Amino acid sequence: MQEKINAFFEKGTAWHECMQALRSIVLQCGLDETMKWNVPCYMHEGKNILILHGFKHYCAINFFKGALLSDKEQLLIQQTENVQEGRQIRYTEVRVIKQHTAILEAYIKEAIALEQNKIKLPLREKKSQHLPDELLQQFSNNTSLEAAFKALTPGRQRGYLLHFTEAKQSATVTKRILAAQSKILMGKGLQDCTCGLSKRMPQCDGSHKLLQIK
Repeated sequence: MQEKINAFFEKGTAWHECMQALRSIVLQCGLDETMKWNVPCYMHEGKNILILHGFKHYCAINFFKGALLSDKEQLLIQQTENVQEGRQIRYTEVRVIKQHTAILEAYIKEAIALEQNKIKLPLREKKSQHLPDELLQQFSNNTSLEAAFKALTPGRQRGYLLHFTEAKQSATVTKRILAAQSKILMGKGLQDCTCGLSKRMPQCDGSHKLLQIK
């Protein structure tokens, strides 16, 4: 493992010096160093605290529970709106990282304390899913379809709804619903296997294409 870690930091990337500077600060805080998701991950008593990551336009220190940090310096960034807990501090210059040494140490120590105290972010309230009018119409025509759809897992429901509502025309939405009707009635998701030949069950890997129609 140590060889992989050393190899990562020895790469001649654009952020080589920045990543080395961040690594030095993190290790001074007593975290255990390993590799996860092909990037350096730092842990405390077996719990993930942060990772270091290089991107195209910056490198970053990513706190797993960054949303719970006090962020007195207003440095933390939410990478996308779908990221609930994780937060980044981004850098492009070694000079700035060195200036932030004391600040980063304080953030890391706070992140460790959060994990030690088992503090978690409250679960985000789930948004109700909007059902297109075309689907509601099909439900009124076929109550079995409605029951089957509502029996699907939330993830499978979202997959279908995204597929349906990506269509621009109402007629196309209806066409997609009718095409998916048999899979819904089978309790299958949009990408689930229905032929039973897939090696990636329950997902479809295209094995059905090998079936010969007699």
